[in-house]
Amino acid sequence: MSKDDCTIGVPHPDLLVSTEWLDANLSDPAVFVFDCTSLSVRKDGAPYRNEATSAVFAAGHIPGAQYIDIQKDLSDNTHHCRFMLPRAEDFAASMERLGVHPNARVVLYSTEDPWWATRVWWLLRFFGFDYAAVLDGGFLKWKREGRRIETGFGHPRPKGAFIPRQRMELFADRRIVAAAIGDPAVCTISARAPSHFAGRDGNDYGRPGRIAGSQNVPAAALFDSESGTFLPSDRLRAKFAHLALEGKRVIVYCGQGVAASADAFVLTMLGHPDVLLYDASLSEWAAAADLPMEVG
Repeated sequence: MSKDDCTIGVPHPDLLVSTEWLDANLSDPAVFVFDCTSLSVRKDGAPYRNEATSAVFAAGHIPGAQYIDIQKDLSDNTHHCRFMLPRAEDFAASMERLGVHPNARVVLYSTEDPWWATRVWWLLRFFGFDYAAVLDGGFLKWKREGRRIETGFGHPRPKGAFIPRQRMELFADRRIVAAAIGDPAVCTISARAPSHFAGRDGNDYGRPGRIAGSQNVPAAALFDSESGTFLPSDRLRAKFAHLALEGKRVIVYCGQGVAASADAFVLTMLGHPDVLLYDASLSEWAAAADLPMEVG
């Protein structure tokens, strides 16, 4: 599947770039490429922990790319939940260290699950930066096509300039999510796997199941399982069609606010105007006994 298959007829095709486009534009000094990968590791039934993959990056990456450790570089490390929004000034400092400036064209990719890239896309968008795109198919597609690969820890860019402008209309907290329960004008969507959504397995956040009244559109279902690319636009629309989202506010969540960013990315690309991400997701909700959950 090519990039064109995915973006035909979508309002925001610029949010996704193909490996062909990136290969042809790598020499453009305005193009910034970032590997955003972390690795979820689980042993002996313990909760998942997330590890940086900087060593994997050093072993091979897209030429000119830099590595972003989402937890270390782009999260609030004082919070008990992982991957929480950082302070605006901390996010800006990280972007400036990476060289990002107002005229930059940022391309994000992952070597693992694609939602590591969409999480950084969402963060950039939340802080007011509109020139970020996700590489369709990520590094695996790039490598499979035999494109150029570089080793080492990347080449720093000159310090950038980044002025954060927070878009709170993209963010949901527990108060907003709780108020949406039973409201026909709001659809809350879980991006977790169906069995996790039902509470049969996969719970590492406290109580099993889902936020009461929420629906399920798994993040993994938005991608072709073989190529890792996004599904064609008509199939992406079909994934959400049964929810009749027109005119509704949408809140997306998962376990830690990462996979849900893939749902937010697709809905934004398809033109939905009102999508919020519940940043703390089940890391907060499932641990709070007073917040309603469902199973089954």
